[in-house]
Amino acid sequence: MKLSISHATTYRYEDQVRSSIQYLRMTPHDSERQQVLNWQLNLPRPVRSQLDPYGNILHVLTLDEPHEAIVIGAQGQVEIDERSEAEHESQSPLPFLRFTRLTEADEALREFARLQSKNRQDRNALIDLMHALNAHISYQPGATQVDTSAAQAFSGGKGVCQDHTHAFLACARSLGVPARYVSGYLFADSDEHLASHAWAEAWLDDAWYSFDVTNCLAKPERHLKLAVGLDYLDACPVRGMRMGGGSEQMHARVDVAPVFKAQQQ
Repeated sequence: MKLSISHATTYRYEDQVRSSIQYLRMTPHDSERQQVLNWQLNLPRPVRSQLDPYGNILHVLTLDEPHEAIVIGAQGQVEIDERSEAEHESQSPLPFLRFTRLTEADEALREFARLQSKNRQDRNALIDLMHALNAHISYQPGATQVDTSAAQAFSGGKGVCQDHTHAFLACARSLGVPARYVSGYLFADSDEHLASHAWAEAWLDDAWYSFDVTNCLAKPERHLKLAVGLDYLDACPVRGMRMGGGSEQMHARVDVAPVFKAQQQ
């Protein structure tokens, strides 16, 4: 499946920002599952790409002059191999056993993981865990914040894809299975969930397998990966800091659509 993506994020500030820095993980890379056909960033000024510690393509946008708004855009086309269910990598998965503040497993999450997995560590066990977390944490935008932890979302029983993913990572790591946060895009037939998406990958049988708790999908047929990390903070498309500006308003528009070959005449 070939997907076309258009992503624009606009930040507007109450007062002038004296300076700001944005860390952008908005550029996908080639892998077993996806081939980048074309891609470009639309930024206030040219920036160089680099790789972060997790192998993500990172751009750092620094604005030293006063500004009242920033518009960050990305667009391109990526070919997704719908037959591929796993990705193999040479790097060790062991760093993804480490908990973070957002993915720390409290006793409730550890017990939930033990019950749902029935002491198994295979793919079927994690699929069962995925379905159980989907049933426990109902999808409700606005119920949580970007700094809500897995334990808090699990206790509250409400959240979004970020919370589903953090809870899955907490459970999987508590079982001794390396797992990582994935940010990217999802093509869906309905508008119920945003095209900008997050899901998890777990290391099983020497490969990374996907687990999309929000949609109960264990096969990433329509998922385009941007970045990976220990949690949201490592992999989110845009993360920044600024001096001044007062309150902030953010508006994001993401369009993901399949590209069909032109019919032959």
